Amino acid sequence: MARKNDQGAAPPKPRARLYVEADLGPGVVATADGDQSHYLCHVLRLDAGGAVILFNGRDGEWLARIIPETGAKIMLEAVERLRPQADPPDMWLVFAALKRARLDFLVEKATELGVAELRPVVTRHTVVRRVNVAHLRSRCVSAAQQTERLNVPLVRAPEKLKSVLNDWPSRRRLLFCDESGEGPPIAEVLADFREIESLEQGGGQWALLTGPEGGFSPTELDALYKLPFATALGLGPRVLRADTAALAALACWQAILGDWHERCRFESYPAND
Repeated sequence: MARKNDQGAAPPKPRARLYVEADLGPGVVATADGDQSHYLCHVLRLDAGGAVILFNGRDGEWLARIIPETGAKIMLEAVERLRPQADPPDMWLVFAALKRARLDFLVEKATELGVAELRPVVTRHTVVRRVNVAHLRSRCVSAAQQTERLNVPLVRAPEKLKSVLNDWPSRRRLLFCDESGEGPPIAEVLADFREIESLEQGGGQWALLTGPEGGFSPTELDALYKLPFATALGLGPRVLRADTAALAALACWQAILGDWHERCRFESYPAND
């Protein structure tokens, strides 16, 4: 239950939640970058002492206060930890690179769905060959700030699918979406994995692979079926766009093997001075 102020009402939740690179701890001062300072000062119009939530992917989530008269860039002092660090299940999304608008959408929503790492790949039918990793990273940061994640997904530079599979870590299970209709229903596959005690509740290392709009080539599918660590998935009778397929499969995985079935716990926020 949230703490109440002198009037008996629960304190308002801080409106700003920012990702910072700095370490966080009691009394630690972090500097908001230019865009963050502009947002706090000119959009939210927060004054000295205003409450902001900070996270860095390592030290949990912290309540911070704006320090008075700190110049062009706002300085924030961490005063109390609100949540300890907790990372999402170890799930990678390996996906054929898409055009800009759909790629932005996919990266943003995959972040919301708790993906730990994003790995664009180039397949036989991939049209897009170059990806702006810095831009995608910024989209991930924005999505993490808004969805109360405690970390930001790692974004890798594009690689050829064959190279990625050749260097694949042997202990990470790979689930790949087979658009040919040969893959077994995703619910059945994930339910079978759920029955394995050591893999319950998202344990272990996982990855989901989705192809481009044209699908995997026959040669690529043949190679995937021969991999000992790979399992095919079917996504129903309709042909899905590449971004839709990835997000639908992620949602199924989270519901059956991920953290969606865990009870959410929201911490209280200290009252404003």
